[in-house]
Order: sequence, then C-alpha cells, then structure tokens
Amino acid sequence: MPATIALVDDDRNILTSVSIALQAEGYTVRVYSDGASALKALTDTPPDLAVLDIKMPRMDGMELLLKLREKSNLPVIFLTSKDTEIDEALGLAMGADDYIGKPFSQRLLIERIRAVLRRAQNRAQPVGEAEEEEARTLTRGRLSMDTARHRVTWDGKEVQLTVTEFLILETLAMRPGFVRSRDQLMDAAYQDDVYVDDRTIDSHIKRLRKKFRAVDSQFEAIETLYGVGYRFDEE
Repeated sequence: MPATIALVDDDRNILTSVSIALQAEGYTVRVYSDGASALKALTDTPPDLAVLDIKMPRMDGMELLLKLREKSNLPVIFLTSKDTEIDEALGLAMGADDYIGKPFSQRLLIERIRAVLRRAQNRAQPVGEAEEEEARTLTRGRLSMDTARHRVTWDGKEVQLTVTEFLILETLAMRPGFVRSRDQLMDAAYQDDVYVDDRTIDSHIKRLRKKFRAVDSQFEAIETLYGVGYRFDEE
C-alpha cells in the first residue's frame, strides 16, 4: 500500500504543487489548510507522515504538533518560511522529526519524506521468531528499549519517543560509556545521503533529556563531551 502523507499549510499553491509532486511519486496525499481542521483527522485516521507549516491561522504548526504528541508519535516534518536557528531548534525540541525552510526544493522535501518514512518502517519491521527474543529488548541500567515495539521505559515508567529520538538513544545505549560523535549519531538516525545540520542532533538530545527528566528529574544518563559528542552512562 502507498504511504499516506498529510500536508497542512495555508498556502494553496504549496498544497497544490506539493500534492502533485507527491502523487507523482506514488504517495496518497491528504491536504488541510489550517491546524484546527487537521487535528481531528490526523488523530482519528493517522497518515504515515505529516508535513506541517508553522505559521497558520486558527492553530499554528507548533500548537498542532504539541496536541498530536499528547496522543501520537506520528512522524512529522516542519515546513516553514521561518528559517532561523531558534525556530529550528524549537521545532525539533517539540518532537518534529525533520525541518525544511521555505523556499524549498520539492525534490529535497521528497527525499526527506522518504528518509523519515524509511526510519519509521525499519523500526516497525517484524523480526523472525528465532531473532525476536534477542532483538526485542535492550536493557542498560534503568533504561529498557523494546526495539520491536518501539517502547522505552526508565525505571519502569514509559517515555514516548519519536522515531528519530529512538534511533539516537538506541545508538548511544548500544555501547554505554563510549562516545558517539554528532556525525555518527546523524548516520545512525538518518541513514540517508541527506544534509543534516549539527544543531539538529543537539536539539534531539535536548528533547531526549527533557522527556526523561519528566519521569526522573535527576536523569543525567546522556552526557555531553564538548567538542567531541555524546555518550550514555549506564550508571
């Protein structure tokens, strides 16, 4: 079945042109002109991925993403005319999987959509029975990651992560105590020939810490080694 992409943008020209481009690639496309009208549809019948504009009437993309994240880990790409470091960091910190500024290349957008969908699909792929028990759970101290079900707990308390956040954390947790550079984390999380800025990884790390500190205010397991990268401390 073709993947379903939801486009949420108040610019009719963008909705039309991007819809045509995505349909030409074989995707099913649903369009919404504002966040308020999109919220119920995205919650009741989730697409495979949503592309959200930030600046929209009635409900902007930031608010829409916050409401979606209360119930869903739906992969999200922000598409916006705002192209500052603060906006990018904020969008990623709120749980977006990727971020593209306007004006943009439709080819780049399609590549980013493919990359995020591939990461989500790889995470959801079933494993064989012989591999299932071994592959399913990664335990590191108080951290438990069910890689088959995309479920993470800390001290038994569930922590909801996006696909990208999950892959970054999994990469760090696979070898506790070992430093992973930003480039290594980008390669593990994106696995595609797509440009990703260093700030993107930093924003995802900040979001991971925030989520874990919501269940444990003393969480310090993800360490920063300035100028080098990050590591997971198994305690």
